[in-house]
Amino acid sequence: MDQLLHDSSFWVGVAFVITVGLLARKLLPVVGRALDARAETIRTQIDEATKLREEAQDLLANHQRKQRDAARDAEAILGHAAEEAQRIQSAAAKDLENALARRRQQALEKIAKAEADAVAAVKAAAVTIAIQAAEKLIREKMKGDSAEALIDQAIEDLPARLH
Repeated sequence: MDQLLHDSSFWVGVAFVITVGLLARKLLPVVGRALDARAETIRTQIDEATKLREEAQDLLANHQRKQRDAARDAEAILGHAAEEAQRIQSAAAKDLENALARRRQQALEKIAKAEADAVAAVKAAAVTIAIQAAEKLIREKMKGDSAEALIDQAIEDLPARLH
């Protein structure tokens, strides 16, 4: 061991160990604090990233919910529009049917009126012809002043009796 104490390599090694020890004693707390600060920064970033991920998932879920609601609303609107179109179509068909019934009734009334007018015209023509025939017959058969007065009276009374 005596020889070890005189060896310069030994003392260089001892000096090296002491120097490294002293440096380690001074640097280890600084390096530890730097590593702790770095670890805290990383932990904070991880926490922030986790929060951001949770917010993104919440937003995604919210948008998906809104999309489903919008799809349901769209289906409801389409269903309502289809019902409204069906109602309008039914109302239009009913209105058309009513209009056709009114037109049919009007046509029947016009036909009935035309028929009544034609019957009245035929009756009037028949009365006129009958009056003329009766007048001619009476004039031919009756002669004289009394006949003239009787004929005139009968002719005046005839339209009232035929109607």
